[in-house]
Amino acid sequence: MGIVAGLDSAPDFTRIVVCDTDTGAVLRQGYAPHPVDAPEGGGRPSDVDPQSWLLSLGEAAGGGLLEGVQAIGVSAQQNAVIPLDAQGNTVRPAMTGGDKRAQVAAADLVDALGGRGAWAQAVGAVPQSAHPVTKLRWLAKSDPEAAARTAVLLQAHDWLVWQLLGRPARRTTDRGGASGTGYWSAASGGYRPDLVELALGHQVMLPDVIGPSEAAGTTPEGLLISAGTGETMAAAFGLGLGLGDAVVSLGASGSVMAVHREALVDSSGMITSLADATGMHLPVVTTLNAVRTLRGTAELLGVKDLETLSELATQSTPGSHGLVMLPYLEGERTPNLPHTAGTITGLRRESMKPEHLARAAFEGMLCGLADALDVLRGRGVEVRRIFLLGAAAELPAVQAAAPSLFGAQVVVPQPADYAAIGAARQAAWALGVSQGTLDPRTPPAWQGAAAQVLDPGEDLAVGQAVRQQFVSVREQIHPGALH
Repeated sequence: MGIVAGLDSAPDFTRIVVCDTDTGAVLRQGYAPHPVDAPEGGGRPSDVDPQSWLLSLGEAAGGGLLEGVQAIGVSAQQNAVIPLDAQGNTVRPAMTGGDKRAQVAAADLVDALGGRGAWAQAVGAVPQSAHPVTKLRWLAKSDPEAAARTAVLLQAHDWLVWQLLGRPARRTTDRGGASGTGYWSAASGGYRPDLVELALGHQVMLPDVIGPSEAAGTTPEGLLISAGTGETMAAAFGLGLGLGDAVVSLGASGSVMAVHREALVDSSGMITSLADATGMHLPVVTTLNAVRTLRGTAELLGVKDLETLSELATQSTPGSHGLVMLPYLEGERTPNLPHTAGTITGLRRESMKPEHLARAAFEGMLCGLADALDVLRGRGVEVRRIFLLGAAAELPAVQAAAPSLFGAQVVVPQPADYAAIGAARQAAWALGVSQGTLDPRTPPAWQGAAAQVLDPGEDLAVGQAVRQQFVSVREQIHPGALH
């Protein structure tokens, strides 16, 4: 038996899990918040000193947490980009998250390369405000002096791995993290330096992309550090996803991703073609309206929280007594309707009751995510089992409707930091390969996540009828929007 650690440096905290290399059992854990000051007006700052991540890491690892650990894997927030000068010093704070400052830069880049289809063909993704390539464009326009000094680009997990190794001359990344930059193609497996130059104005050094089971290096103390990856890829690895599995994530916005054998090129830009942490691919489709639909409905009905809204919705019946909600409250990305608004149809005197509107909100949210699933299915992605993530996944109204609306078995995993577990699993893989006990093509077979399993059963026909009614209304109001 060996011991490995997985580190998850999320936007607000660092969590570390120490695991048994053979079974994946979590032996001990550590946690610390990031010491980041909120900007004026509240919220999370877009500019963050990456040293705060190291401070949080040190606090989370205190008390001998890493004693006996042989290897560490690193997962970190995606879309953060750290510009370094030629000496390896940060040119400016890391640019993180969905940076709204870069929205104009995203549109500029789309136009500069010739449209959404050109970007999809080049790197499998259309620039959004969160993408590192878009932040580079913003930096070049807003702070040309800092842009000119930038000589090296790293993402959050790249920077942490580099720091743990003592800042060696060689910098590395993994294909999962690279695929989210907007300047690396999952289809070709290579960088597009011309896109970096298009965004930043000049060429820079980019980290070497190493394989899923390769080690980034070994510390002077003999601690092996694996490749590292982004949070999405690490969480998929920690959950144990395989072919036929998809993940539906319920945040304010929603996302659907699935394991697939090849990269997908989607000229509409609805599919973002990411690579995973095992050598496979993770096509992702995003919706702008998920839990924000529920919160908006709760406010409209004057209920105090989502649990109360769920309880209200369960007093209605499938189909919400004829009400259909298109939940496009913030515009929508899938289908691509950025300037539209939400719609409620089927209003009759007998349907104008709080419980029916509450259920219509849940059904509308889930049908919008089913649209995203259908985008993937329409491109040949097999979906037999769906992992449902997010706090809203625990709501009874979600669990009652999701299997029949999605048309598949739904798995609700027990809450855990699956990104940290995935990082630990990557560390165990790299350690096993280095010791000659694991195949570099086959990750360690850890026990899957404890979960609640929900089958559509005899509700499938009813759920699919509700789904078809939603599709019919969508086609009437927005004909051909998903084609």
